[in-house]
Amino acid sequence: MQYLFFDFDGTIADSHVGILNGVHYMVAQLGLPDLGDEVYRTFIGPSLSSSLIRTYPQLTEDEIKVAIKHYQKIYSETGIFEMRLFPGLIEVLTQLKGAGYSLNIASAKPEPMIDRIVAHFKLGEWFDGCYGATLDETVRGTKAQVLAYALENAGATPDASLMIGDTDSDIRGGQANHVETLGVTYGFGSRASLVAAGADLLIDRVDELPGAINQLLA
Repeated sequence: MQYLFFDFDGTIADSHVGILNGVHYMVAQLGLPDLGDEVYRTFIGPSLSSSLIRTYPQLTEDEIKVAIKHYQKIYSETGIFEMRLFPGLIEVLTQLKGAGYSLNIASAKPEPMIDRIVAHFKLGEWFDGCYGATLDETVRGTKAQVLAYALENAGATPDASLMIGDTDSDIRGGQANHVETLGVTYGFGSRASLVAAGADLLIDRVDELPGAINQLLA
């Protein structure tokens, strides 16, 4: 069995609307300066705590915990379903499932949110496992930690696995677990950042997924 681990935001779905709305709400609640959507789009993919440390270095550890709670409150109420699956994605998942791959989600989103999204969009028939961060991101927050947890729980070996994602955090998470990586440029990360991170292969379109996966796992 060969195992595919998909990032969610920017790989499975275009989820920027709900995420950006959540970040703006969080920033307002904390009375922080609003840095604008261009900066906040970089929050998509990495853990929320790491993005806050990078953009608001003045925040204390306790303030970051409070910020995460503000974000999760509004996101779980309104933002969680403000997204759309990328066109052609279901057809590709069906093709990959039919080819015998085990399909899994490995996301820096909290796992309870991933479970709600998968149920809402009726994705359960395609994915064998849905793995995410812990709610406070302290036990499992980085993509490397999430993927390690996913590999263990799926019973997957690194040499039979592939991490698929749109940001450098996905690529580095795969590398930290000795897993090959496929970068997708149709999401939120830049081609340059994926190249710099050392992705094993890059694709630009959803319909290129099956061919690239077969190439890397041949």
